[in-house]
Amino acid sequence: MTRHSDDTDDDTAELLRSPPDDRSVPELLRFGVVNVDKPAGPSSHQLSAWVRDAINESLATLDPAGAQIDGVAHAGTLDPKVTGCLPTLTGDATRAAQVFLEGSKEYVSVLELHGSPPADFRDVVAEFEAEIYQKPPRKSAVTRRLRTRTIYDLDVLEVDDRQALLRIRCESGTYVRKLCHDIGLAAGVGAHMGHLRRTATDPFDDRDLHPLQDLVDGLAWAEEGDDALLREVVRPAEDALVHLPSVTIAPSAARNVATGAPVYAPGVIDADSVSEREAGDDGGNEDDTDRDPPLVACHTPDGAAVCLGRLVGDPDAESGVVVSLERVLV
Repeated sequence: MTRHSDDTDDDTAELLRSPPDDRSVPELLRFGVVNVDKPAGPSSHQLSAWVRDAINESLATLDPAGAQIDGVAHAGTLDPKVTGCLPTLTGDATRAAQVFLEGSKEYVSVLELHGSPPADFRDVVAEFEAEIYQKPPRKSAVTRRLRTRTIYDLDVLEVDDRQALLRIRCESGTYVRKLCHDIGLAAGVGAHMGHLRRTATDPFDDRDLHPLQDLVDGLAWAEEGDDALLREVVRPAEDALVHLPSVTIAPSAARNVATGAPVYAPGVIDADSVSEREAGDDGGNEDDTDRDPPLVACHTPDGAAVCLGRLVGDPDAESGVVVSLERVLV
């Protein structure tokens, strides 16, 4: 951690990261995120290993006395043939990997129909823009039990003979291959998933993707003293939290969080409002009574991430717990 000036004591300062824009290259590499453009071929695990190894090789040159990173964490496994958005957290930022389970994902897929599409094909597809039932495929790494996933948007971009181009925005954990199979059954002709590309994983999308080569080049140039490309490719890990409601806490409260304490009301400086949907309040629907409180990110006033937690109290209260801890990030 890097010491920075504030009105707290020296012990507090030692626990806090410097502001995101003020970090050295080694600090950035140890608490960063890369929006990797995954190519077809390697597995997500293999690509993550390459990111880790490339960073550690450079850290050995840039900061030989400092620690190397233990690992990286990516935003949901993509099959080897699937391409696109694979945000990857580095070093201590891997503690925040659960943020990728809280947001939505977007894909563009080729639907390979086994026969000519029916006249009402677009209407058939539109029926799947809803909460749907899915059972993970046999080769998946999770328990094969029936569950629900929400398809937020499902657009037919183009139909050409027996192929349809779909854009799908869905809840994390949706199996697009199974969705394509089910659409084919509903259409009465059968279908399977062709090419698949992930175009977004909240809060990242395909407008700022970087191939692995950009990271390798950026690291090489940084070793020579030019870190401009590297800072474009590797961003502060706080950028992976921007889609979450934010709670700003005092540096003294951050020190307590670092030792495992929750965030108490007196330590809260400011807090984003939480929408009814984020809070799980839909006007008294009993089906939502078991929903977890919303996940929030806590920061110091200068923007450094402190922890992830659940909003369990009123930020404007005079006392009591406001945020229960899930992951300490300092």
